[in-house]
Amino acid sequence: MELKLDHARDLLVGSMRAINYDANESACIADHLLDCELRGLGYAGLARALTIVEYVRKLDLNRTSIRVRHETPLSAKIDGGNNVGYVVASQATTMAIAKAKAQGIAIVGAARTYYTGMFSYYLERLASEGLCGMIAGSGLAVVAPFGGTEARFCTNPIAFGFPTDDVPLIWDIGTSSITHAEVVLARRRGEPLPEGLAFDAQGQPTTDPDAVLSGGALTVWGGHRGSGLALSVQVLSMLAGQVNMFKPSDDPIDCGFFLLAFDPGLFGSADDFRTAVSEYIRILTGTRPVDPAKPVRAPFARSVALRRERMRSGVIEVPDLVVEKLRAIGGAP
Repeated sequence: MELKLDHARDLLVGSMRAINYDANESACIADHLLDCELRGLGYAGLARALTIVEYVRKLDLNRTSIRVRHETPLSAKIDGGNNVGYVVASQATTMAIAKAKAQGIAIVGAARTYYTGMFSYYLERLASEGLCGMIAGSGLAVVAPFGGTEARFCTNPIAFGFPTDDVPLIWDIGTSSITHAEVVLARRRGEPLPEGLAFDAQGQPTTDPDAVLSGGALTVWGGHRGSGLALSVQVLSMLAGQVNMFKPSDDPIDCGFFLLAFDPGLFGSADDFRTAVSEYIRILTGTRPVDPAKPVRAPFARSVALRRERMRSGVIEVPDLVVEKLRAIGGAP
């Protein structure tokens, strides 16, 4: 159904308040999830709010305050206290920006959290401050390495961001062939997965989301190259403090979040660098396309354009069953 943006935000805030996040935390989570909807990632928007509520109620998580376990002028290691990652990663990003502004570079890691969302969301914040960044993160094993059928990686996203004179250059990918959130939404809607993306618990190819979420595994993106990238992300997440990679559960109890932020001014003129990246994007997008109807575009540009379009329209399209369940939780009338 179509939802006005303020109604969608009310549903998101209300659902987070229902699981005891305070007003500021709920607003932080809602802003991130609504941005997912605006950018065309519905499986990571209101549907994810429903998954968070179900997860918290299922496990009866003992949340504690977010704490800094280790800190230097250039770094910080954060204990997320079983708080949802949108809140934890937001705090990590704030710390990284402050340290990079002061020292030129910052490395911040976080663990004991779950569902950190779109890394591009945090990199857009870095770019708005004139900073470059890289983020990697992992959770429980749901993806098989290349050549295998058993889960050993999480979906292990990695992202890079750079400031420009206009839309920041951000590349944000998962290293699995399909996201875990897409599998959850497919199960919720009673829809099969595309072929060739998953195995069941016996290692047989499957299109059944239930089979994947009951001990199966997703395939890795990019063959052996993607598998190696996923492994590297996993190790960075271990550095950030993640320890429960192979806990026998489909629940994302302990995710790692690794953020590197730096000032391009460390290498000379930050303004010159930003201008050079902007010019390079113009050259890139001016490449002769294979199909004239599909011009070459820079990463992140499509989702920003879609966000602008949906903000102008003031509405988003959300599956009825997601809206109805969020209303039942108490998100909004």
